[in-house]
Amino acid sequence: MSRRSRAREAAFQVLYEDDLNPRSNPALGDELLRRRLKSEDLVEFARQLVAGVRRHRAEIDQAFERIAEHWSVDRMAATDRNVLRLGAYEILHTDTPARVAINEAIELAKRYGTAQSGQFVNGILDRLMQQSET
Repeated sequence: MSRRSRAREAAFQVLYEDDLNPRSNPALGDELLRRRLKSEDLVEFARQLVAGVRRHRAEIDQAFERIAEHWSVDRMAATDRNVLRLGAYEILHTDTPARVAINEAIELAKRYGTAQSGQFVNGILDRLMQQSET
């Protein structure tokens, strides 16, 4: 696993915690990042991902509502939903190449989701990437 992949994994864990416990203190997430990622540049990368998803979450969720046929964001598994949010943020708001963001999200979905999570995440993020290119 690459260094940035570890940072994405830690960011995903913070976002998952945010989702399940919306009233939790954001400083706890930052503490998790510092504990899991020893390198300051990786902590900063993960912080940027978490902050970006938090800032753009409503916009990202609205995009999923348009893209994910027959799936509302609330019906998605919490792991899939947060992997998707992370991948979508990278596609829409960072200079990470879309294919890299999608592949990273697929790997997280396979690791933390169900047997179908990788395909589900791939399909939705691929549609999002296609729409963002037009």
